[in-house]
Amino acid sequence: MHPIFSTYIFDFVGFIASASLIIAYHLFLRRKVKKDATYTVQAINAIARTAWVETIMHEKKDILAVQTLRNSTMAATFLASTSVLMIIGILTLSEGGKLEATWHALNVVGATHSELWLIKLICLLLDMFVAFFSFSMSIRVFNHVGYMINVPLALKHKMISPAHVATHLNRAGKFYSIGMRAYYFIVPLVFWLFGPHFMFISTIGLLVVLYRIDRAPKIREKEPPLAGLRQASK
Repeated sequence: MHPIFSTYIFDFVGFIASASLIIAYHLFLRRKVKKDATYTVQAINAIARTAWVETIMHEKKDILAVQTLRNSTMAATFLASTSVLMIIGILTLSEGGKLEATWHALNVVGATHSELWLIKLICLLLDMFVAFFSFSMSIRVFNHVGYMINVPLALKHKMISPAHVATHLNRAGKFYSIGMRAYYFIVPLVFWLFGPHFMFISTIGLLVVLYRIDRAPKIREKEPPLAGLRQASK
C-alpha cells in the first residue's frame, strides 16, 4: 500500500463514501423523475415556470413579469454575495496554526497533517466557487428573460416564442438549483474539518433532509368541513 494512502486512508474512505451517497441519491431522483415528471419540487417548478411564461406573454402582464423576475434576481444576488463572503472566510482558515489544532480536537480517526487540512479547504473553496458562478449565471439569464418576455407576440419572432423564453427561464432556475446544492454540500465538507466520521454522518443527515424537501408534496383529496368548526362558529 502506498504510504500516502495508508496515512490518509480514513479520510479517503470517508470522502469517497460521502460522495458516493450523494451521487447515488441524485441518480435515484433522476430515475424517479423519468417515471413521474412531478416527483420532485424542481420538476414541478420547471412546469410552473413554463406555464407562467405562456400566461405572461399571452395576457401581456408586463408589470407582474418584471416584479417576479426582480425578486428572483435579488435572491440570486444575495446568495452570490454570501458565497463571496464565505470564500473570504475559508481563505482565513488557511492560515492554520492554533486554529487548525482546535478543529482537530475531535478528529479521532482521521489524519491531522497540514497538507490534508489545505485539501479540505480547497474542496470548500471549490464548492463555494461553484455556488458563486451558478448564482451569477442565474442572474445573467434572469436579466435576459426580462427583455425577452416583454417582446410582443405579434412580432412572431422564432427565437422569442413563449417556449423559447420558458427554456431560458428554466435554465436560470437550473443554475439557481445548482447553487443551492452547493450550499447544501458545504455541510459535510465543513464537518470533514472535524474528522471523516463526522463527514459521513452529516452526509447521511443531509440526504435525509434533502429527500424530504425534494419530494413534491402529495395533494390530498378535499376533505369536508369539520362539524366541530361549524359548531364553534355558532
